[in-house]
Amino acid sequence: MSANILHPEKIEIVDFKIIKGQINSPFDFENKKVEGHIFNVDFELGFNLEDKLARADFSVNVETKSNGDTIEEAVGNFSFVYVFYVDNIEELTTVEKDEIITVHPALGNALASITYSTSRGILMTRFQGTVLSDFILPVINPNDLLEKGKK
Repeated sequence: MSANILHPEKIEIVDFKIIKGQINSPFDFENKKVEGHIFNVDFELGFNLEDKLARADFSVNVETKSNGDTIEEAVGNFSFVYVFYVDNIEELTTVEKDEIITVHPALGNALASITYSTSRGILMTRFQGTVLSDFILPVINPNDLLEKGKK
């Protein structure tokens, strides 16, 4: 696989769904007591090489971190599915023994970047006007998502 075969214009989002979107906030929750947020993300990729498709499953869980005697924190759980059409997917993947697919690092990085950044924007709009309105997914190295997905 050569180094310069990733062409962003050959990647297209063909489908997208929010498969889970939930914010739980206790009735007496006080926003002013929120000191920060704890969050974790999960990311997985799957491929249909015959149809030149890649699927990215991305989920994020956010919980407030409050001071004082807060009994219950506010929590947000969201899961997204993205389907990408990659016109030159055959140049960016190889099928190894036992049907294991090896993905060119540039393609994995691009799909992780698009998925994470798009999800960040969606979450920003979904969290507006809620107890999680101050939370924004931080900028990260998309390769960290790929490494986490391998574990």
